[in-house]
Amino acid sequence: MQVVPEAPEAGPDQDDRGAGTAPSGGPLFRDELPQEPMPTPTPEPPQPSRKKRAGRDLRAAIGVGVGLGAVIIASLFVVKAAFVGVIVVAVVVGLWELTSRLQEQKSIKAPLVPLAVGGAAMVIAGYVRGAEGAWVTMALTALAVLVWRMTEPPENYLRDVTAGVFAAFYVPFLATFVAMMLTADDGPQRVLTFLLLTVVSDTGAYAIGWRFGKHKLAPRISPGKTREGLFGAVSFAMVAGALCMQFLIDDGSWWQGLLVGLAVAASATLGDLGESMIKRDLGIKDMGTLLPGHGGIMDRLDSLLPTAPVVWLLLVLFVGS
Repeated sequence: MQVVPEAPEAGPDQDDRGAGTAPSGGPLFRDELPQEPMPTPTPEPPQPSRKKRAGRDLRAAIGVGVGLGAVIIASLFVVKAAFVGVIVVAVVVGLWELTSRLQEQKSIKAPLVPLAVGGAAMVIAGYVRGAEGAWVTMALTALAVLVWRMTEPPENYLRDVTAGVFAAFYVPFLATFVAMMLTADDGPQRVLTFLLLTVVSDTGAYAIGWRFGKHKLAPRISPGKTREGLFGAVSFAMVAGALCMQFLIDDGSWWQGLLVGLAVAASATLGDLGESMIKRDLGIKDMGTLLPGHGGIMDRLDSLLPTAPVVWLLLVLFVGS
């Protein structure tokens, strides 16, 4: 049988309004003190909706891009050898950025001196002797990297020379195909087509992805890239390819340009993702700060380098060397 406790008599320290009755609107327990009502927060005025913004200084990026374009066009159509010099400078600076970031972030000491000398020689050999000269110089550069690293302690030797050989292939060897394009009778037009298609592909990916991008392309590698942006890159590059092959390349046809544009969009996207993977592994946003609004030289070469051999090969197949 339940035992119901008797209600205690009201004492001097109890509320006069009755024992065991919760006061309306007051504290439930004696040790609670009445609190003043909290002031009603003033609602903040609604903030105007912000439009999407690019992550870089757009004005600086456009200014630097126009300046680089002027240098490239002037050297390309005035003296071919001058444009070879532009390639050499870009290769050496790119190697310096890459090896510097490897050492800073991963303590990987890829030897810069043999890479820079061999890289410059590789580009010149490709221009003078073609693919054979480029391959021979690539092999000699790799050998120079192996020997140069022997002057330091053996710890991490394999890691350092592996990074050095990778850097030799990734930057100067791929850039050599641009110099090889230049050797054709319509060489300046071929190089201009290669540059235009790569830039148009990047622009199409940025414009369509920024405006309509919703579905991520490779979120673990580059969260900013979308499938809609890839569609924009393909569309823009195919249209530009058809125009360039029809009006710039000797004996070229518009349908060939569609295929070249498609291949450029694919290689440029893969090249961009590849460098994004490298930068994520290194834990950095940009490879350098040399170009305001763009980052470093390597941040501009990321899509150009893997696209160069693709365009060179397709042009050789379609219209000859």
